[in-house]
Amino acid sequence: MITLIGKALAEEGLEFQYRGPLMECRTCKLKNVCFNLDEGKWYRITKIRDKEHDCKIHEGGKVVTVEVEEIPVPIIISAKNVVEGETITYKPVSCRDTKCEYYPLCHPIGLREGDKIKIVKVLENVECDKKNLKKVLVTW
Repeated sequence: MITLIGKALAEEGLEFQYRGPLMECRTCKLKNVCFNLDEGKWYRITKIRDKEHDCKIHEGGKVVTVEVEEIPVPIIISAKNVVEGETITYKPVSCRDTKCEYYPLCHPIGLREGDKIKIVKVLENVECDKKNLKKVLVTW
Protein backbone atom coordinates (compact mmCIF):
# COMPACT_ATOMS: atom_id res chain seq x y z
CA MET A 1 0.00 0.00 0.00
CA ILE A 2 1.36 3.46 -0.91
CA THR A 3 0.78 6.68 1.03
CA LEU A 4 2.52 9.94 1.90
CA ILE A 5 3.99 10.93 5.26
CA GLY A 6 5.87 13.96 6.56
CA LYS A 7 9.55 13.78 5.63
CA ALA A 8 10.56 14.26 9.28
CA LEU A 9 8.49 11.20 10.27
CA ALA A 10 9.54 8.90 7.44
CA GLU A 11 11.49 6.03 8.97
CA GLU A 12 11.35 2.34 8.07
CA GLY A 13 9.66 0.41 10.85
CA LEU A 14 7.72 3.42 12.16
CA GLU A 15 4.27 2.38 13.37
CA PHE A 16 1.43 4.89 13.33
CA GLN A 17 -2.33 5.11 13.61
CA TYR A 18 -4.12 6.83 10.74
CA ARG A 19 -6.51 9.29 12.38
CA GLY A 20 -8.37 10.38 9.24
CA PRO A 21 -8.27 13.26 6.75
CA LEU A 22 -7.60 16.86 7.72
CA MET A 23 -9.96 19.60 6.55
CA GLU A 24 -6.98 21.72 5.47
CA CYS A 25 -6.09 19.05 2.90
CA ARG A 26 -9.41 18.86 1.05
CA THR A 27 -8.16 20.96 -1.90
CA CYS A 28 -4.73 19.32 -2.20
CA LYS A 29 -4.05 17.45 -5.44
CA LEU A 30 -2.33 14.66 -3.47
CA LYS A 31 -5.15 14.06 -0.97
CA ASN A 32 -6.20 10.74 -2.52
CA VAL A 33 -2.75 9.27 -1.83
CA CYS A 34 -2.66 10.62 1.74
CA PHE A 35 -6.22 9.55 2.53
CA ASN A 36 -6.17 6.02 1.10
CA LEU A 37 -5.68 4.43 4.55
CA ASP A 38 -8.48 3.26 6.85
CA GLU A 39 -9.24 5.55 9.78
CA GLY A 40 -8.29 4.06 13.14
CA LYS A 41 -6.09 1.32 11.74
CA TRP A 42 -2.38 0.97 12.49
CA TYR A 43 0.33 0.82 9.84
CA ARG A 44 4.07 0.16 9.65
CA ILE A 45 6.38 1.82 7.11
CA THR A 46 8.13 -0.93 5.15
CA LYS A 47 9.91 1.15 2.50
CA ILE A 48 10.70 4.81 1.86
CA ARG A 49 10.76 5.92 -1.75
CA ASP A 50 12.79 8.82 -3.14
CA LYS A 51 9.85 10.93 -4.35
CA GLU A 52 9.12 14.10 -2.32
CA HIS A 53 6.19 16.49 -2.60
CA ASP A 54 5.41 19.91 -1.15
CA CYS A 55 2.94 19.95 1.74
CA LYS A 56 1.35 22.86 3.63
CA ILE A 57 0.63 20.76 6.74
CA HIS A 58 3.71 18.71 7.60
CA GLU A 59 6.72 20.13 9.42
CA GLY A 60 9.39 21.12 6.95
CA GLY A 61 6.83 21.50 4.16
CA LYS A 62 7.62 18.14 2.57
CA VAL A 63 6.07 14.67 2.40
CA VAL A 64 7.64 11.52 1.00
CA THR A 65 6.13 8.48 -0.65
CA VAL A 66 6.21 5.38 1.54
CA GLU A 67 5.05 1.79 1.37
CA VAL A 68 3.10 0.63 4.43
CA GLU A 69 1.53 -2.55 5.74
CA GLU A 70 -1.47 -2.80 8.02
CA ILE A 71 -0.67 -4.14 11.48
CA PRO A 72 -2.98 -5.43 14.21
CA VAL A 73 -4.66 -2.84 16.44
CA PRO A 74 -4.37 -2.98 20.25
CA ILE A 75 -7.78 -2.80 21.95
CA ILE A 76 -9.39 -3.85 25.22
CA ILE A 77 -12.46 -6.10 25.24
CA SER A 78 -14.40 -8.28 27.64
CA ALA A 79 -12.37 -11.39 28.47
CA LYS A 80 -15.38 -13.64 27.94
CA ASN A 81 -14.73 -16.11 25.10
CA VAL A 82 -11.46 -14.46 24.00
CA VAL A 83 -9.53 -16.97 21.87
CA GLU A 84 -6.66 -16.22 19.48
CA GLY A 85 -7.70 -16.70 15.87
CA GLU A 86 -11.41 -16.29 16.57
CA THR A 87 -13.56 -13.78 14.69
CA ILE A 88 -16.09 -12.08 16.96
CA THR A 89 -18.54 -9.19 16.86
CA TYR A 90 -17.01 -6.12 18.51
CA LYS A 91 -18.76 -4.74 21.56
CA PRO A 92 -17.04 -1.78 23.23
CA VAL A 93 -16.34 -1.81 26.94
CA SER A 94 -18.99 0.13 28.84
CA CYS A 95 -16.98 2.97 30.38
CA ARG A 96 -17.27 6.74 30.60
CA ASP A 97 -14.04 7.48 32.49
CA THR A 98 -12.22 9.49 29.82
CA LYS A 99 -9.28 10.05 32.21
CA CYS A 100 -8.57 6.31 32.49
CA GLU A 101 -5.29 5.27 30.86
CA TYR A 102 -7.15 2.49 29.03
CA TYR A 103 -10.00 4.62 27.66
CA PRO A 104 -8.49 4.99 24.14
CA LEU A 105 -8.05 1.20 23.93
CA CYS A 106 -11.60 0.56 25.16
CA HIS A 107 -12.97 3.02 22.56
CA PRO A 108 -10.62 2.70 19.56
CA ILE A 109 -10.98 5.15 16.69
CA GLY A 110 -12.45 3.60 13.55
CA LEU A 111 -13.94 0.53 15.23
CA ARG A 112 -17.71 0.47 15.71
CA GLU A 113 -20.00 -1.76 17.71
CA GLY A 114 -21.09 -4.68 15.55
CA ASP A 115 -17.92 -4.74 13.41
CA LYS A 116 -16.39 -8.18 12.91
CA ILE A 117 -12.89 -8.39 14.42
CA LYS A 118 -10.30 -11.16 14.35
CA ILE A 119 -8.32 -11.71 17.54
CA VAL A 120 -4.72 -11.99 16.35
CA LYS A 121 -3.09 -12.19 19.79
CA VAL A 122 -4.16 -12.09 23.44
CA LEU A 123 -1.71 -9.81 25.26
CA GLU A 124 -2.67 -9.44 28.92
CA ASN A 125 -5.35 -9.12 31.57
CA VAL A 126 -6.44 -5.56 32.37
CA GLU A 127 -7.36 -4.43 35.88
CA CYS A 128 -10.54 -2.38 35.81
CA ASP A 129 -13.42 -1.78 38.27
CA LYS A 130 -14.68 -5.34 38.71
CA LYS A 131 -14.62 -6.00 34.94
CA ASN A 132 -12.85 -9.01 33.46
CA LEU A 133 -10.99 -7.46 30.50
CA LYS A 134 -8.20 -8.43 28.12
CA LYS A 135 -5.85 -6.39 25.97
CA VAL A 136 -5.71 -7.99 22.51
CA LEU A 137 -4.40 -7.29 19.02
CA VAL A 138 -7.10 -7.37 16.34
CA THR A 139 -7.72 -6.79 12.66
CA TRP A 140 -11.00 -5.94 10.96
